Amino acid sequence: MTISTIGFPTDALEQMEALDTALAKTQSELSTGLQIQTAADNPAGMAQVNQLNVELSASQQYVTNGNAASTNLKLEEQALTDGTNILQSAQDLAVQANNSALTASERQDIATQLTQLLQQLVGVSNSTDSNGNYLFGGYANTTQPFAQSGNSVIYSGASGVNQIQIGSDQSVSAGDTGSSVFMNVPAGNGTFTTAAGSANTGTASIDAGTVTNPSAWVPDTYTISFTSPTQYQITNSGGTVVSSGAYTSGSAIAFDGVQVTVTGAPVTGDQFTVAAAGTASVFSTLSALVSTLTSTTLNSAQLTTQVGTALQQLQGAVAHMGDVQASVGSRVDVITSAQSSAQTQQTNLQSSVSSLQDVDYAAAVTQLNTEEVSLQAAQESYASLAKLSLFNYLS
Repeated sequence: MTISTIGFPTDALEQMEALDTALAKTQSELSTGLQIQTAADNPAGMAQVNQLNVELSASQQYVTNGNAASTNLKLEEQALTDGTNILQSAQDLAVQANNSALTASERQDIATQLTQLLQQLVGVSNSTDSNGNYLFGGYANTTQPFAQSGNSVIYSGASGVNQIQIGSDQSVSAGDTGSSVFMNVPAGNGTFTTAAGSANTGTASIDAGTVTNPSAWVPDTYTISFTSPTQYQITNSGGTVVSSGAYTSGSAIAFDGVQVTVTGAPVTGDQFTVAAAGTASVFSTLSALVSTLTSTTLNSAQLTTQVGTALQQLQGAVAHMGDVQASVGSRVDVITSAQSSAQTQQTNLQSSVSSLQDVDYAAAVTQLNTEEVSLQAAQESYASLAKLSLFNYLS
């Protein structure tokens, strides 16, 4: 095959351009530390790097989400602690108030302290985070959830809370609604409530009662009527007599899996009710107790019954706050565990990206030296070829 003279320099130029391109790429890899900089360098490898980076970015976002949720939950935990302390103070005052020897003035003093505690509790229920968002507002966290008018408190927050994603298939509630924490507290002993009839004229009072056999309890409104100072009968809401017996002050009256204790001297016609428990707010409990202590129409037996009911309700509210606080602590633990897993995953993902994309400096330096030597040799060869001409041999 015949090769023209001009073919030699053309081939040499193409070889030098290829060597110069390879040398520039190696130099770029060494300066950036990346052996894959564009998809053209390694299409399959770049696709893997992109996918790993997507997973890494998502994992980092889960950690960020977890940090925000954990911060809010810890603020809520502190608010719940403050609320619990307020309710326990109210309990102590209710115990003091549950004394028939107190004067009206002394009861008024206790009522004043309870009113102050009510205001403090409203303040806790309207707690905010560092951005001014209300902790117990639910979805509507930019609107104040609780408003007080006198001793009445209403909730205008949302009924749901944001779910924060802390893993590819894991999310947690970022808080609790004010309705679930402060408004919907199981009333009475959680199963039923008790009350004295407003028309009672005797000195008998009734306690909060207990459940002795949950399976035998039939939720309804029952009336304990005294047919004489020493006899009673119990009827359900339909008027059917479910039990009756002789009355002795301080002895348990049992029926349908529950029992209550009436203490004191009833008169014929006095009545007490035992009703299935619903829910009540912590605010209404405190307000009702204030109303009881400032009432001028209640007799001592009615006063004792209502204060005892409020005390039972406050105990239930404290237990309810404890349950919510335990739930918050559990969620913080879940977030901590998820973040630990995410950080481990991020380390593994970064290692995988590095193995695909990072330069092996020792190998790259060796390659650079080889390419520099090859390019220098090619340049010298081209210079020699450029001097070759038939005229060089003519004299």
